[in-house]
Amino acid sequence: MSARYEVRPTPDAPGHARRYRPLVPAGTAGRVLLVAFAAALVGDLASLLADAELGHRIAKPLLMPLLAALVIVHRGPRLLVAALICGWGGDVFLLGDSDLAFLAGMGSFALGHLCYLTLFGRARTPRGSVLVYGVALVGAVAALWPGLPAELRVPVAGYSLLLTAMAWRSTALGFAAGVGGALFLISDLIIATGVADWPQPPASDFWIMLLYAVGQLLLTLGVLARQPRH
Repeated sequence: MSARYEVRPTPDAPGHARRYRPLVPAGTAGRVLLVAFAAALVGDLASLLADAELGHRIAKPLLMPLLAALVIVHRGPRLLVAALICGWGGDVFLLGDSDLAFLAGMGSFALGHLCYLTLFGRARTPRGSVLVYGVALVGAVAALWPGLPAELRVPVAGYSLLLTAMAWRSTALGFAAGVGGALFLISDLIIATGVADWPQPPASDFWIMLLYAVGQLLLTLGVLARQPRH
């Protein structure tokens, strides 16, 4: 069965349209990788709920490489592969419990956000979105600042700026990518509240991983869907 492509107008070519890929990539290899990603995510989430540390340590590092493989199979942008590999580095570092591991993980994710920002380019974001994300950034940093360890305040604030910028710019690629960026932001916000010693929701690790993994998935699919087919 042939794949169907959604036709969308492009702002840089008035009166013309490009053929874009479907949101869910076609092809056997793509479907297998998506199923493998879903299985790894379910395994990771189940391990977190069951407090099975070994299962979490096995499943979590599989997530981003599977998405990176999906991008490679569908000849997606190299910067997207780089962003996902940086996410994998952050995932692995955050399996540790030390402040050094936390900083290394945050640094790896920060590099991933820079890859995303470069990838998103200068595409237009929805009107008013910069105000929404700007207020969210200032409010979150101001609220968290007093509870953060002194040595983490500046790194967390800098990382928050990059993360919020990525989430804001992701809205330029459409609904799926925009939701993905927002979920990534919320996931990391929950982590930051834990670092600031705020009360945590029940099963916080479960929600952090669910929001993060789905966020990365939607960012990946949103970017792939915006690749034109000529």
